[in-house]
Amino acid sequence: MTFLPFSCAARDLPGRTLLTLPPEIDVCSAPLLYARIVSVAHARRLRLLVLDLTRTAFMDSQGAHLIHDVRRLLRPHTEVRVAARPEGLPSRVLTLTGVRRDVPVYDDPAEAMTV
Repeated sequence: MTFLPFSCAARDLPGRTLLTLPPEIDVCSAPLLYARIVSVAHARRLRLLVLDLTRTAFMDSQGAHLIHDVRRLLRPHTEVRVAARPEGLPSRVLTLTGVRRDVPVYDDPAEAMTV
């Protein structure tokens, strides 16, 4: 079952936004999720965008591509960080695909939001 990305919750602080991503990110949900993330990011003047994967139970390589593409598209001074449980599947996917080399990954969303 694919969860639509419109269930993403955004939490804003000055210059920072935390987006809690859905329980599943795959080939069906990634394009819609990408559009949602880009829409949120462009509507704000961000220094930091944190993508929270701590509630994401399933993510395939499309999730890694999504994070890479969002990072590339955002303004040059916008940093992208990820929060993911160390033992979770998203964390392993980020490691295997090499995204972890380019995007800081934190265990806790609150920690990732600190500037």
